[in-house]
Formats: sequence, C-alpha cells, structure tokens
Amino acid sequence: MNKEIVIKTNKLTKKFGNFIAANELTFEVYKGEIFGFLGANGAGKTTAMKMLIGISKPSFGDAKIAGFDVYKQTEQIKRNIGYMSQKFSLYEDLTVKENVRLFGGIYGLSDKEIESKSEELINKLGMQQEADKLVASLPLGWKQKLSFSIAIFHSPKIVFLDEPTGGVDPVTRRQFWDMIYEAAHNGITVFVTTHYMDEAEYCDRVSIMVDGVIKALDSPKNLKSENNAKSMDEVFLILARGAKRGE
Repeated sequence: MNKEIVIKTNKLTKKFGNFIAANELTFEVYKGEIFGFLGANGAGKTTAMKMLIGISKPSFGDAKIAGFDVYKQTEQIKRNIGYMSQKFSLYEDLTVKENVRLFGGIYGLSDKEIESKSEELINKLGMQQEADKLVASLPLGWKQKLSFSIAIFHSPKIVFLDEPTGGVDPVTRRQFWDMIYEAAHNGITVFVTTHYMDEAEYCDRVSIMVDGVIKALDSPKNLKSENNAKSMDEVFLILARGAKRGE
C-alpha cells in the first residue's frame, strides 16, 4: 500500500541577496510519520520551516503541504497544520482556558466544539486545578505540554514543532515524546526540529542539514549503520564536521 505523502518539496530554495539559506531541498514526509529535521545553528532549519508553514515565500522550487501549494494556498496550509515554537506558543497573560478558547477560535472551531474539546484537553492533561490560572504561573514543562495539545487541538494533518523541548527536564521531555507518539498514532504527521540528538532516535526518519543543504535523510538505524556510528550524536558530528556556517 502506498504511503500518503503530506509534505513534498522539490528543489525548495530561499535566498537572501547572494546568501542561500536553504538550497534545493527535496524530500517527502508521510502521514503519521515522526520526521526529525536536524541541523546546527545557522544550517537553514528555521528558514526551511518558515517556507513550509506558509509564512516565508520561497525564492524558487516547489512544495506542497497537506496537498496545498506554498505559493498560492498559504491560508489553506495554515488551516491544515499546527505549529509550536519554543519561544512563543501561548499568551502568558491569559488563563489556560482562555488560551484554549482563543486558539480554538483561530483554528475555526465552533463554540460547541471548543467547549467540549477544551474540557477533554484539560482533563487529559490533568490540569483541572490550573484551568483558571494564568499561563505565566505554570512550570515550563506544563506550558510545553499545553502548547503541544493546543497545536493539535483542531486535528491538523501536520504539526510543526520548532525545538519544542528546549529547557525542560529529561522526565518532562520523555512525557512530551509520549504525546508526540500518540499524535502520530492518530494519523497526525509530526515535523520536529531539535538540538537533542537522543530525540533523533525517537523519529521514524531524520534529515540532517549542513550549510543549507540536506546532507543525509534516512531512519536513525540506517544513518548509524551507514556512518559506522553508535549514536545519532556521532552521526551528526561526522556529517556536520565540515560545516562553514554557524550563528
């Protein structure tokens, strides 16, 4: 049976003047897949993700996200994806409930859907006691789990996670990945960038960007085998050794 392709790019490129931030990226991502998008600072990951979520127009090349064209159908793309950033995902001066309602409205859910799904989400996270508290008062790990739950609140085809576990403790990171597994099991494609190489091991497939190009793309098992490496950390060091760009 053919796998359903939900992200398809062909020579997707972003230039800033003479600087090529992302150079001819060509890859496919499948429904329900956990796809790791790795690279050092300055490798071009964030630039690539911005093109994929429809907030930065490519210089050239093609891409379809959830079946929609990145040039002409950015609004449809935004309605069919979820997005979570490490730096900003929730409004800290609103309560947990208010954040859920706000994003439910942004995602186009009806009042009735928001009401029933809000209660379900808060119960699932065990945040009944925190529902009326300001998000600013929550520990970072709780904020991240809430952010992820809100990013998939509208059952998107794809959720993009930009370094979602930065700064959280190892136990919370593990719990967060349990949520990712569950989302993938329910058919949501997870496209995740991370600096933690142990997290790369949790992905179905991983791409590694170096200096704006995809240097490798395969399962963690195959990448370790091909590079005669014991861990994804070793694989990354081998592939990124000659990188010229950085922060």
